[in-house]
Amino acid sequence: MITRSRFLTLFVFAISSLFAASFLTAQAPPNTTRLLRFPTTNDRDIVFCYAGQLYSVGKDGGVARRLTSGPGYTSFARFSPDGTQIAFTSHYDGNREVYVMPADGGAPKRLTISATLGRDDVSDRMGPNNIVMTWQNTKPLIVFRSRMKSFNDFIGSLYTVGLDGDLPQQLPVPRGGFCSFSPDDSKMAYNRVFREFRTWKDYRGGMADDIWIHDFKTGATENLTNNPAQDICPMWGADNKIYFISDRDSRMNLYVVDLATRETRQLTHFTDFDIKFPSIGKRSIVFEQAGYIWRYDIDTGRAAPVPIEIKEDFASGRGGLVDASKHLESVNLAPDGERTIVVARGELFSVPAKHGTPRNLSNSSGAHERDAVWSPDGKWIAYNSDVTGENELYVRSQDGKGQPIQVTSGADTYYYAPKWSPDSKKLLWSDRLQRLRYVDIATRSVTLVDQDKWGEIDSYNWSPDSQWITWARPEENGMPRVYLYSLASKQQTPVTDNWYASGEPVFSDDGKYLLLSSARDFKPSFGEEEFANIYRDMQRVYLVTLAKETANPLAPKSDEVGKAKEKQEKAQQTETQKTEATPAGKKSEEKSKKPVTVKVDADGIQNRIAGLEITPGNYRNIRMLDNGRIYYLRRTAADEVGEEEEALFPERDRKSHLCVYDLDERKETVLGDANDYDITFDGKKMLLKVNKDYFIVDVPKDKLETKDHEHKIEHLDMQLDRHAEWRQIYFECWRQMRDFFYSPTMNGIGWKAMRDKYAALLPFVNHRNDLTYLLGELVGELNNGHTYVGGGERPDTPRIKLGLLGAELSRDPATRAYRIDRILPGENWNKHTRSPLTEVGVNVKQGDYILAVNNIPVASLPNLYEALIGTADKQVILRVNSKPTDAGARDVTVVPIDDEAPLYYLDWVQ
Repeated sequence: MITRSRFLTLFVFAISSLFAASFLTAQAPPNTTRLLRFPTTNDRDIVFCYAGQLYSVGKDGGVARRLTSGPGYTSFARFSPDGTQIAFTSHYDGNREVYVMPADGGAPKRLTISATLGRDDVSDRMGPNNIVMTWQNTKPLIVFRSRMKSFNDFIGSLYTVGLDGDLPQQLPVPRGGFCSFSPDDSKMAYNRVFREFRTWKDYRGGMADDIWIHDFKTGATENLTNNPAQDICPMWGADNKIYFISDRDSRMNLYVVDLATRETRQLTHFTDFDIKFPSIGKRSIVFEQAGYIWRYDIDTGRAAPVPIEIKEDFASGRGGLVDASKHLESVNLAPDGERTIVVARGELFSVPAKHGTPRNLSNSSGAHERDAVWSPDGKWIAYNSDVTGENELYVRSQDGKGQPIQVTSGADTYYYAPKWSPDSKKLLWSDRLQRLRYVDIATRSVTLVDQDKWGEIDSYNWSPDSQWITWARPEENGMPRVYLYSLASKQQTPVTDNWYASGEPVFSDDGKYLLLSSARDFKPSFGEEEFANIYRDMQRVYLVTLAKETANPLAPKSDEVGKAKEKQEKAQQTETQKTEATPAGKKSEEKSKKPVTVKVDADGIQNRIAGLEITPGNYRNIRMLDNGRIYYLRRTAADEVGEEEEALFPERDRKSHLCVYDLDERKETVLGDANDYDITFDGKKMLLKVNKDYFIVDVPKDKLETKDHEHKIEHLDMQLDRHAEWRQIYFECWRQMRDFFYSPTMNGIGWKAMRDKYAALLPFVNHRNDLTYLLGELVGELNNGHTYVGGGERPDTPRIKLGLLGAELSRDPATRAYRIDRILPGENWNKHTRSPLTEVGVNVKQGDYILAVNNIPVASLPNLYEALIGTADKQVILRVNSKPTDAGARDVTVVPIDDEAPLYYLDWVQ
């Protein structure tokens, strides 16, 4: 197997007193919805985000009206001080930028033009770029957080942009997050750290944020809260108090600090869900909590839920007919090579080798089928499925007729890929609890082969007579060891010792040998930067004779009198076996292979091991056919690609050399490059994966010839129920955390209760980003670092690369020309760190002015970068001068870059 991510109503529960010890969540009425996010208010209306779009509703609730309809995810709306305009973050034009629009709706105006960042997403733990934070109170300036000058994804700075869309101006603090301004804009309350999108609740540590106050007049900065908990999202009220949320009691609740007395009070006491992303008007604060929007009245000190009703079609949540071939998981070749069983997007597809139409065997958006493998007799497909809510093994007819048969029950952990016994009667598999087991399909009886203490068992195979099992067991010293198991005696036999790491064990097709990879070549080398030993390329393929009487096929050769004729006859017989093949287009009429009986002599088996004379490297996927040819994949240190090539060809990093070793001739042939391969049970057909393409060929003995043999995996149509798929994803993620989290007690969290708590929000997911948010909230309850969530299929919003000059600019107010204030240093011999204005022949220096871009006068543009949209890595003509006038100006040709982060990093290092 070759393997490889209506009408809705919101009504929120009853009002609770500000001074209550806790809020008790009432049972929500039927047909309500949640997951309303990122609210803002002008005390008259509330604007919020649902399913990636902005909606507006009166402060007392009612039917919400949609304001935006772009293909991307729109969020972080903020009312202007007079309440007539809304600034927000969206990517109408591809990139995530700051926009402004009338509060009652209308055409949005783009205000910023910035680079596309690699990590710029509302579902990424670093958070989206260019988030609107607030407005200044005395000037029509929008404050936003951007990483435009940062090489570190953790760090962003605060900028202002005017309604004219001119170049943003950085505020005089080195870094910042959520912020708010005093009524006269002379001071700013802000967070230095930005971790509001990180999935780690109740965090205590170096990134736990405080509220700081910066005085723009004096330049002084003061830590206002100085608390080990997280104090975030400051909001400067008209009453000269600063409101914020904090998890001092483990849940994010609303607090206030009086600037006159420095007294801090807790205003809400939620215990079930955190308060998220509050925003302040003049007399009220709105926030999200448990998916609902709440409104806190500053004058009365009371918080109340806002009953909101939404009536929309939610195109982002609709399913329909989709092509699952974009989401391949595994491909397995049928025994006769005529079809493959493909897992794509959690569905099972039977795909013809050349002619015909793929068949969807499962049709189950609400279940994840995976690890599908064809039985050797060609009748059945075995696979894992979570249709019951747990991983279980199933078999079903290869033609899709009839119902699947569940062959295991009572699953308690994650199952890995099953492997058929050659007689098609049993399945062997391992699991996350480090067990290796097999099940008899007829009786459903399960037998434990091994359970390891030190690690998972990820390499296991059957003998050709279905009476033996081999596997690699991780040992205490970190060196995996190969074992044999007899189904008859139920005894284990160690094949290798515990001095060398060994793995990938597999029986030869004739049952005489066991092949494996083992790291026994010690050839240390020294690094060029450090005087230290480096051990690489330590493995070779080894062969073990199972029976004592079996001769060592790698023993030294010796010509003897009278043996020539015998040798010639044997060679002819072997060659006949090698070249024997079924003519194209005809079915095989051969008789079945002669039954194989595997004999194992345990005594002395560890000494009956010999290595192939091949290049040391890393070896996997070994297969020895009964004609004496051994196939394997090899990868060496010399095959590793550099960062640049890996970025251009991400699949190439996993490519290996497909080789065959002729045991009689003691000769290796490199067949070609491949990512993976699979050989049919009869040893005649091979499935190849090369980069992202698949091929079905006759098993080769010489150089690979893939022309005209492509196996096209396309048009895998499935009727997608997007909500059923999202529900399946949620529960699978919950199980994966249960099964793979390092703490068996889940850090003391009631994990089932937590699953049910957040599952209540699933019916209201209508955008993939909101599912990711929900999963992040779930895993965040574990109070654990490095538990991240990402990926998923979302509405397509193509990014447009902006051309960057590797310089910091400012506008001359008199002429509207752009002054080059600073040129970032570069290493122009390196594609990733070249600085366009420093390249040979450009001859531009700090203090020069840019007057035109591609003959467009910059004075006519609201922002110079408007002329650089889509120009990355393309030639651009700049008109430059040492003064902001056309007299004496000259044209220079530059090639902009698409990312200045490497230049800022280089500048920081230097």
